Amino acid sequence: MTLPTHARIVVIGGGIIGCSTAYHLARDHKAEVVLLEQGRLTSGSTWHAAGLVGQLRSSASITKVLKYSVDLYKGLAAETGLETGWKMTGCLRLATNEDRWTEYRRLATTARSFGMEMHLISPAEVKRMWPLMEVGDLVGASWLPTDGQASPSDIAQSLAKGARMHGAKIYEGVRVTGFGMAGGRITSVKTTQGEIACETVVNCGGQWARQVGAMAGINVPLQPVKHQYIVTERIEGLATDAPTIRDPDRRTYFKEEVGGLVMGGYEPNPQPWTTGDVPDDWEFRLFDDDFDHFEQHMEQAIARVPALESVGVKQMINGPESFTPDGNFILGSAPECANMYVGAGFNAFGIASGGGAGWVLADWAVRGEAPLDLWAVDIRRFAGMHRDRDWVRDRTSEAYGKHYTVGFPHEEYESGRPRIVSPLYDRLKAHRAVFGSKLGWERPNWFAPEGMEPRDVYSMGRQNWFAAVGEEHRHVREAVGIFDQSSFAKYEVTGRDAAAALDYVCAGDVTKAPGRLTYTQLLNSRGGIECDLTVARLAPDKQGEDRFYIVTGTGFRTHDLAWIAEHLPKGDVGVRDITEDWGTLSLMGPKAREVLARVTGADVSNEGFPFGHVREIGIAGATVRALRVTYVGELGWELHVPLSATGAVFDALMAAGAEVGIRPIGYRALESLRLEKGYRAWSSDITPNDTPFEAGLGWAVKMKTGRDFIGRAALEAASSAALVKRFAGFTLDDPDVVLVGRETILRDGEAVGYLTSGGYGYSLRQSIGYGYVRHEGGVTEDFLLSGRYELVVASEVFPARIGLRPFLDPEGLRIRG
Repeated sequence: MTLPTHARIVVIGGGIIGCSTAYHLARDHKAEVVLLEQGRLTSGSTWHAAGLVGQLRSSASITKVLKYSVDLYKGLAAETGLETGWKMTGCLRLATNEDRWTEYRRLATTARSFGMEMHLISPAEVKRMWPLMEVGDLVGASWLPTDGQASPSDIAQSLAKGARMHGAKIYEGVRVTGFGMAGGRITSVKTTQGEIACETVVNCGGQWARQVGAMAGINVPLQPVKHQYIVTERIEGLATDAPTIRDPDRRTYFKEEVGGLVMGGYEPNPQPWTTGDVPDDWEFRLFDDDFDHFEQHMEQAIARVPALESVGVKQMINGPESFTPDGNFILGSAPECANMYVGAGFNAFGIASGGGAGWVLADWAVRGEAPLDLWAVDIRRFAGMHRDRDWVRDRTSEAYGKHYTVGFPHEEYESGRPRIVSPLYDRLKAHRAVFGSKLGWERPNWFAPEGMEPRDVYSMGRQNWFAAVGEEHRHVREAVGIFDQSSFAKYEVTGRDAAAALDYVCAGDVTKAPGRLTYTQLLNSRGGIECDLTVARLAPDKQGEDRFYIVTGTGFRTHDLAWIAEHLPKGDVGVRDITEDWGTLSLMGPKAREVLARVTGADVSNEGFPFGHVREIGIAGATVRALRVTYVGELGWELHVPLSATGAVFDALMAAGAEVGIRPIGYRALESLRLEKGYRAWSSDITPNDTPFEAGLGWAVKMKTGRDFIGRAALEAASSAALVKRFAGFTLDDPDVVLVGRETILRDGEAVGYLTSGGYGYSLRQSIGYGYVRHEGGVTEDFLLSGRYELVVASEVFPARIGLRPFLDPEGLRIRG
């Protein structure tokens, strides 16, 4: 075997993801692509996958990716001549309790929002479709007719043949041993058969992706977990086109195979495999059968399908599957090395995801940016703590155990906590804080009143914290509250060329005088919103170099830093992460100025410290970077404090505000406060799929300056056409309706979009939701305001009112006072 000495793109791994990526690179982009497989194609985990293909997810983009897989599998055999085993059997998801049924009613609404067919059916209908099933405990089921099943190995081989047909070269028995590196980028792939110079690497190494990444200094936080299922002998009366079954309340799944059943499950006590390296020679290998561990699934399966008690077991499969700490797969450009792309950690959804994942990953690798909003699976959602393999193992085991549990809104993970705490952790705990976790940081979600246990009690309706959060909300609207937002990601951009460089990266005008701050978006080449943040221009340093202080959301720390670093033009400019250098206390409410004036000698009057400005002020002996900005719609300041002084500044503010009743406030109240003001949240309300003009943020874009910035050309090109979607708010009069997002928006009875976020506005005493209204003929203000609106919530229809301005204080008088 002689390997080529050069390829534009090298794909590592010959499972379904690698074969799909190579196929799409060759077919769609005519790329010069080489695929390397250390063993034989499919020999890692693809060959022993169960092969269920579902499509509906909570993300519209990920649902689109999975729908693409189904469409690809339907026609692939006609192109390549190799069958895929695709059968559109449909899928039944069973519900045995009211919480699960509510979850399915919401999922049915989500399916409608995303353009998928999903029906809610009775136990009698289930029995008619699947006569061998015991249905006495069912409340009902959901029916997705376009789901199905396939043969994993056959799909991968068909994709590999298609890749070859379009010019890709595939080499088996070639193991990657390292990379040539220069300037933080991969220049070549070193293998057991020689070295290949390349421009881009796509790591589809499956359970080996972690150690392949490590060769280039890249972290791929996945954990191999032992996953078992059985294949039975033929079962009398089982139809060959029987729907696949997911029975989550019994933690099991079923699919028909050659007249028998494949049955497996997701247990609450999974068995993670190694936290070290997976052996290179783990080829077409399985673990020993573990009937003792599998017995819990067998008992539940027999209760559901009694025929299993007397049928023989033809085979037990016990193989490793790659899972991740949050249950979502991993795609995208690695933050440590921009020209390695990753497609791995598919959480037993690899077959369902394979076709679509290869499509978007190929496009991403060629164009340098994702073709649609893929934040839910972006590798840049992880951070430094995900390098701790023991932590990843424990959190991944918890996520595996939740695979089939009811998805309650606002549910938090428990393992590996607390990981990162602010200096105020113990103080806030003493105030009866109930903490959540965001990218490892413990953050107070709400504060339990005396006499109430400080813990979350999950439900599908109003949860136990609803009233307590309402009191926190009202306190900020009427008096003053203090938020610990120390987990905010913070960067510093410096250098003689910093202003010009940031001006190119940011859509807003960040070149204002020192002492000013700018709310801005960072756009991709399509004009979509990649980041949403504030940029404060500080006084130049002693060498006269520009300094900028950037603040963004906790969860976007890795993503936003990498986006900025990769897009800054060359020159005398640099960016560094200074998150742990600064604590952040947000002092918010109509009495905020009164409290702040008591602890500082600085002029904090409206004239002396206007909105949109940044000043250094002294508090409790510390020099504090104060930003006059708000995310709650009240007078207030973000006080960025040297981390070691955070406790002292908090104590000073609490003492100074005692007379006016200052109290700490949690993130649940923050969410309801921002909803009333219509502030957008990146990753839900605004995403890489949405432009500032569609999102109602055109005022924040410097179009009139004539200066260039990333995304400007796309915005200009779109400006001559009418917008086909626009962001709007909605309120419901029924106070008991719980909005969580993805509810369908109806205009004059027709579906025109779905909610991107939802919650409750305590000042308004109404549920509030936001989303995009879509209409191919154009969405004008007249179009928006002339319709009759309803929201579909958990499959019920409720009258709604549309709003194009903030529902509370539309003139912004509270903020600028």
